[in-house]
Amino acid sequence: MNDSEAKTQAAADTKHWEAVADSPEFKGLIAAKAKFIIPVCIFFLVYYFALPLLVGLAPDLMSKKLWGVVNVAYVFALSQFFMTWIISIVYARAAAKFDTKAQDVIDTFHV
Repeated sequence: MNDSEAKTQAAADTKHWEAVADSPEFKGLIAAKAKFIIPVCIFFLVYYFALPLLVGLAPDLMSKKLWGVVNVAYVFALSQFFMTWIISIVYARAAAKFDTKAQDVIDTFHV
């Protein structure tokens, strides 16, 4: 393939991918991903930064003993591990659905 043919092929590929990107199916996929990912990220960040903020702003609450030497701060810190696992599982399930929608877009445009 010479340089001219390569440029022609690249221009055709660009137009093809622009058509995919402009399609309602692709835009719907991107919107669905954003609708899931943005709230989950916000929740994660708020939950993650709540521990140091609460330790600093509400030390009496966080130092309240629950079982022996275990206080609210320890339980909250431990809950962050579980929260991370839960988010990972939920995301894996959602990603499978996103992959199915992406495959539908690919099949529609014969990419």
